[in-house]
Amino acid sequence: RINGFTGAAITRLDILDSFPRLKVCVGYKLDGQTIDYFSSSIATLEKCQPIYEELPGWQVPTTHIRKYEELPPQARQYISRLEELTSCPVNLICVGPEREQTIQRIPIL
Repeated sequence: RINGFTGAAITRLDILDSFPRLKVCVGYKLDGQTIDYFSSSIATLEKCQPIYEELPGWQVPTTHIRKYEELPPQARQYISRLEELTSCPVNLICVGPEREQTIQRIPIL
């Protein structure tokens, strides 16, 4: 929101390959109210309780995948939900530590 990002990169998506469910923080409870932003105040953050949304995991290896369309449907759903929550498209997805394990979904140049 502050920096006006036009694209994001998700690195090491493969680390999530073994999880049956993934939790994504979608807001916070603060003094009985729900807020949808990350406070810049440490004192406020100390009082916040995260609100999680659970998404299904994919539980299959992704390290060999080189095209977005070949990712498991649950992985694509996870990425799509992150895009919705951040209002920012995911341009790059890395499925391992090596340079060739990068999926360029949306050209960055």
